[in-house]
Amino acid sequence: HVFGAAAFAGAEVHGAVGLDTALTRTGTLESDAVRHGLGPREAGEAADALVVPRHLVSGEAVVELGGERRALLANLGPGHTAHDLAVLVPGTPDVVFCGDLVEESGEPQAGPDALPARWPEALDRLLALGGPDAVYVPGHGAVVDAAFVRAQRDELARRFALS
Repeated sequence: HVFGAAAFAGAEVHGAVGLDTALTRTGTLESDAVRHGLGPREAGEAADALVVPRHLVSGEAVVELGGERRALLANLGPGHTAHDLAVLVPGTPDVVFCGDLVEESGEPQAGPDALPARWPEALDRLLALGGPDAVYVPGHGAVVDAAFVRAQRDELARRFALS
């Protein structure tokens, strides 16, 4: 979803360590976007407007949201990609933004930079980050709970014969 960052002019953009380098290979990003349904012209325009993260996260980082609110950024990859970053917003309940590590609207999909053998481990780290009572916001689909994330983790482990 990196092509969308340009819509938030002036925003501080964070990413997992190494994402900045990966984003400089825009030809690959453009062709992947077209392969996933974006028109060639739109993909080219998005690549031209691409925002490379200025803040790179190697483990965890705290971002001030204003007042006493904070979010925790956690580099959980590799898994769906080599640069999976999740966001925990503490509250009642805690909310975890998962990116495409979790997909509710269909079977998880991955591109050439996926590391399927490591994806279940990334989901274990995601579950440890949010815990059993958190709300998980997937990259695609409706909000899910920890049981859904665990089931998807187990299915991925079976699919890649890693259980």
